[in-house]
Amino acid sequence: MSEPRSLPLIFALVCAQFVVMMDTSILNVALPSLGRDLQLDAVGAAWVVNAYLLTFGGLLLLSGRAADVLGRRRMMLIGTAVLVAGSILGAAAASGTALVVARVLQGAGAAMLSPAAMSVLLARFSGPARAWAMSCWGAASTAGGAAGVAFGGVLTAALGWRSVLVLTAAVAILTGAAARALVPLDVPAPRRRFDVAGAGLLTGGAVATAFGILGLPRAGLLGGETVLAGLVVAGCLVGFALVERRSADPVLPLSTFRDARVVGGIVANLLGGAARIGCFFLVALLLQQVLRYGPDQAGWAMVPTSLAGFAVSTLLLPRALARLGAGRVAVLGLVLLCAAHLLLATIRAGDAYPTTVLPALVLAAAGVAFSFTPTTLVIAEGIAARNAGAGSGLASATAQLGGAIGVAVFGMADDGRRAAVSAAGGTAVRAAEAGLSTAFLAAAIAAAGGAAAAGGALAVHRLSARRRMAQLAMPTVRAAAAPPS
Repeated sequence: MSEPRSLPLIFALVCAQFVVMMDTSILNVALPSLGRDLQLDAVGAAWVVNAYLLTFGGLLLLSGRAADVLGRRRMMLIGTAVLVAGSILGAAAASGTALVVARVLQGAGAAMLSPAAMSVLLARFSGPARAWAMSCWGAASTAGGAAGVAFGGVLTAALGWRSVLVLTAAVAILTGAAARALVPLDVPAPRRRFDVAGAGLLTGGAVATAFGILGLPRAGLLGGETVLAGLVVAGCLVGFALVERRSADPVLPLSTFRDARVVGGIVANLLGGAARIGCFFLVALLLQQVLRYGPDQAGWAMVPTSLAGFAVSTLLLPRALARLGAGRVAVLGLVLLCAAHLLLATIRAGDAYPTTVLPALVLAAAGVAFSFTPTTLVIAEGIAARNAGAGSGLASATAQLGGAIGVAVFGMADDGRRAAVSAAGGTAVRAAEAGLSTAFLAAAIAAAGGAAAAGGALAVHRLSARRRMAQLAMPTVRAAAAPPS
């Protein structure tokens, strides 16, 4: 466990992650209310959520590198200020366009804040202290995502959807104050240059990926927008590889991607991010459209999820990491998340909350807690400390882009199944049951794929380590076997 004098620093860092994750889900339950108020159709309402995810995921890598070059504490403070500005503008928005612009600002602020805070944590702690600090980080992530749904529902019902953004601004202000008081001033490493070309190409690829994903429901898999986005992504990746090979101070050395932990962790984070973020999105729909809960009821229904996620992250996760290691715990978490999605797929209208919904939500909270932080640690173990900011940006970006993929793909599965049931004469509730059941099954498949990727990365890394040990031992064996001269 961390030393007591480190607790204030950890508190400031996890506050940053809490507000970032809270913002990913805090407007989910409020979408019907704000849609009516601002006269938004379904596409416009979806962009209120997607604008945040798109900007957040697209700028994480660039911001993580900026934290390494410009200073981590400085990036935390700038990110907090941008997040506060976006929240205040959103609370005062008089149109859907203004709200989407505000959400873009929020996403940009979150992209500056999250990797900077994580890189401070990774740089300041190691060994068991790092595992415990990352467990607190995971608790903030799990609790923040679930609390976003809970606070969003309760506040929307009591005070209106604008109060949700006022809350975000207040929490962000407190986070900035904590960072200013508790995070030590860091001095950027001397002679480090900002690889503008590499960072720009990587960010361009991330943004194009997000745009392509978010356009899937409208354009389809082989539509012009999707194909164009794919070509842009491919071009950016090829350009990035060429630029980084020649750069004296690259965003991330290409040798980083030879480590099985990094590659496997990225795949697990993409699929796990889809299952985790998709879970909160789908559960909000399930509670309101199948179980017919009001916004306040849906909010209160998520409170046990926040509590369970916090308890698992702080009480069980550190012990699991110490005994099993990050790779095995990540596999366990994704298997639990898969099981939770399978349970959620069976829920129907009229099912009792204590016996059907609550167990599935608690299992989902445990899966999120056991998968988010360990997957990040798997990636971090393969990245040098001097690149902690870029590495944390990579981990966060893959999770957020995975979440955007999940929301888009699971939404398509939901819509397609609903349309089929409605065309066959089914009621709106029956169509919602069928659509969300299909979406939860798709999320379960994503979680299972993430578990396979994490397990495969662990196996390959161990095999590589054994081979290296055998190669190092060969000269000694040969020397011992040689006849005396």
